[in-house]
Amino acid sequence: MTTAILSPAAPLHYPLGDRSVHRLGYGAMQLAGPGVFGPPKDRSAAVAVLRDAVERGVNHIDTSDFYGPHITNQIVREALAPYPDDLAIVTKIGAVRDAQGGWLPAFSAEALQQAVHDNLRNLGLDTLEVVNLRAMFSVHGPAEGSIEAPLTALAELQRQGLVRHIGLSNVTPAQVAQGRGICRIACVQNHYNLVHRGDDALIDALAQDGIPYVPFFPLGGFTPLQSSALSGVAERLGATTMQVALAWLLRRSPNILLIPGTSSVAHLRENLAAATLPLPPDAMQALDHMADASRH
Repeated sequence: MTTAILSPAAPLHYPLGDRSVHRLGYGAMQLAGPGVFGPPKDRSAAVAVLRDAVERGVNHIDTSDFYGPHITNQIVREALAPYPDDLAIVTKIGAVRDAQGGWLPAFSAEALQQAVHDNLRNLGLDTLEVVNLRAMFSVHGPAEGSIEAPLTALAELQRQGLVRHIGLSNVTPAQVAQGRGICRIACVQNHYNLVHRGDDALIDALAQDGIPYVPFFPLGGFTPLQSSALSGVAERLGATTMQVALAWLLRRSPNILLIPGTSSVAHLRENLAAATLPLPPDAMQALDHMADASRH
């Protein structure tokens, strides 16, 4: 029915919670309207993207009930329920939306409990496979602050059987260490890509312990010069810049799980093709030079 979506050049699968997932998954954020707010222009197209992803072997879908809000999860349910047995749906909590679509922290025990129940209801599930607690100490990225209280509240929901596994999102290495002292952490989801590499040491440390790292924004934060260099590599390989960026991430570390998002079936298929894109030594050298330059 499905074929493997990764080439022998990179490991095919990696553990996530109790499951083994394809390392190239799908992020559902773009299925909502502009600004991840309101309904999509074409709901049937959003449904089609999800179904095509699963038909092509994707079994790791990242979503949240604050996408829309509610709308993305409802589309996931419409497209895929009853869900395949091997499908890992990962959601996240810790924020809500205001009437204008702004993002607000929602870290209280009551807010987290409501968020878990909202995700369960809109996805049509009795238990959430993985729930990422998203830290919201800064709107610009990870910032220090204690996650003990919210993570303890989420761990209580896990004990109640509403959540199987707990992950962290938008966090610092210190918060990851704090979290691992409170409960088992199933994954970490942060901004990371070819030139945004502040988490290099964290990725390597997590890999040693078999914990997945899930980067988002694979093309986010590039300077025009870096974008030009990436485009040059992509042109030589006859690939898109996104394909090259994803292929590099797959080879960066075996514990990296990718969740590129799109609302287009054509773009979905382009992204999935990154799994079989060969990166010859000269291409890897050029890409690594971009990464090295980004740290200076």
